[in-house]
Amino acid sequence: MRRADRLFQIVQLIRGRRLTTAEFLAQRLEVSIRTVYRDVAALQQQGVPIDGEAGVGYRMRVGFELPPLMFSAEEAQSLVAAVRLAQPQLDAVLEQRAEEALSKILAVLPGTARAAAESLTVYALQRGLDEATRARLTQLRQATESRNKLRLSYLDLNEQTTQRVVRPLACFFWGPVWTFSAWCELREDFRSFRVDRVQALEVLEERFRDEPGKTLADLQRLDNAREDWA
Repeated sequence: MRRADRLFQIVQLIRGRRLTTAEFLAQRLEVSIRTVYRDVAALQQQGVPIDGEAGVGYRMRVGFELPPLMFSAEEAQSLVAAVRLAQPQLDAVLEQRAEEALSKILAVLPGTARAAAESLTVYALQRGLDEATRARLTQLRQATESRNKLRLSYLDLNEQTTQRVVRPLACFFWGPVWTFSAWCELREDFRSFRVDRVQALEVLEERFRDEPGKTLADLQRLDNAREDWA
């Protein structure tokens, strides 16, 4: 790795963590700790606002921004491929935003990288989501972010329709279908629902806060425990 690339990676790693040790940087970059010390000192001398010192750890001061990023031809192609593969399975809002973000990136690429990205012959030919599922996925994602409770009418695997009030926690894509996990106030437990089986969905004004035993982290710990016992 060129030293310029290594310095850039150091900035990226430090700004993405609350505290970054020289040992961590050395392992990630596959260099010696002494090299990390020298590189961080060089960045500090160039005016990069890195606080900390050798033997303690480093952090980036709030407000530091990097100039626009440049991508290699392969990196640009990977972005195009990722957007093309993801778009058919995203809700309408995210699909549009992904296209807009990709256009902004392509617009500032050097000519060779842009040409390589735009000529990529990788496409997603699978059928995308139906409009009803797209609309519900948008509501679910936004409610998860805003932490609004949901009232939903759900068709279960026994073809029975139930009414639920849930706390949406996360959406998951499983290839052919989307599901979302939630704390179900009817069952007083975690439940997973297929988005395409939601018959009706209402975003309630009532919001929820994290409570012990009802969070996404709690659900993930339960899932991990089940895998350990499997």
